[in-house]
Amino acid sequence: MWLNRLKIAIVEKNTNEIDKLLDEVPEFSNKKAMQEAMYLMREASELLYSLKDETGEILSQIKKNIDFLNSTQTPTYQTKIDIKS
Repeated sequence: MWLNRLKIAIVEKNTNEIDKLLDEVPEFSNKKAMQEAMYLMREASELLYSLKDETGEILSQIKKNIDFLNSTQTPTYQTKIDIKS
């Protein structure tokens, strides 16, 4: 059951479920189940790293867009007129 839930979480790219499942790793009774779990954990790790890299790229692009928008705005100058002197 745990292995199936992990497979589904990986396919759905559900990072919260993957994290929850990795906190609840059961004892495996046979070598085949252990190998499958190890493979799935490796896949989950690769997925998380790729999502992390993708998020970094998106944040970098957002920063570039903000910088561009700020550079295209006309500057507003606030000049104070000293009428007391």
